[in-house]
Amino acid sequence: MLGCMITAGCDVGSLTAKAVILKDNKIISSYISGVKSTPIASSKMVMDEVLRLSNLALSDIDYICSTGYGRYDIPFSQMNMSEISCHGIGAFWVDNSIRSIIDIGGQDCKVVLVDEKGMIKNFIMNEKCAAGTGRCLEILAKNIGTEIGRLGDVSLKARKKHVVITNKCSIFMELEVMDLLYRDVKIPEIAYGINAAVAKRVAAMAQTLKIESNVCITGGVSKNKGVVAVLETLLKKKFKPLPVDAQLMGAIGAAVFAAKECASRSKAA
Repeated sequence: MLGCMITAGCDVGSLTAKAVILKDNKIISSYISGVKSTPIASSKMVMDEVLRLSNLALSDIDYICSTGYGRYDIPFSQMNMSEISCHGIGAFWVDNSIRSIIDIGGQDCKVVLVDEKGMIKNFIMNEKCAAGTGRCLEILAKNIGTEIGRLGDVSLKARKKHVVITNKCSIFMELEVMDLLYRDVKIPEIAYGINAAVAKRVAAMAQTLKIESNVCITGGVSKNKGVVAVLETLLKKKFKPLPVDAQLMGAIGAAVFAAKECASRSKAA
């Protein structure tokens, strides 16, 4: 990629912001953090940190692509791409055997199918309801007095896995959890029920597409072992482990698109 040696991707979601810098087609720095009050503040924070980690200045970056919920508000990016495209090409870039991606983020869930070049073949997305998202897990985790980052580990301690949360609306799910607490159901059992409910919602959506065997899970919820375990059981597939943090896939994909666009412009110049 003559003339485009260093590119960056910045992914500002509803709960976390991520940034990645690529140099000579290799990740040289990355950073993940909770979001600030605005997408501009979030993007500046994570970009400042990846630049510091790589000992670079913003002027050293040849091209920057933004993605995520706040992608239109990032002032230092030259282009933006959808989360669907970025998670697809990002997962494919780190492992070119990947053909299906399940991305569970803070405010939505996406199932993406890619071809042998990492381009989108088909996708389905849920963005109208919080159920099946990280935001839903965060709310319900607070209700049982735990942090979202611990919800997966807590659920794995459940001795009985029969707690079922039947509602598909996050508001009514919260009422169900409160009722379980009132009935003195043990916290690990409730945590299992919460994770299983989210996994069932995602699985139902995923099963509307023809998921291929080389499937991975991305997004913040990929770190919830409870959701992942139930989802693998429901889909009857094992997720391929990725060689880098699965929460970075959107930012990686954005950096890859930046490299492609920059190379194209260099060739045309």
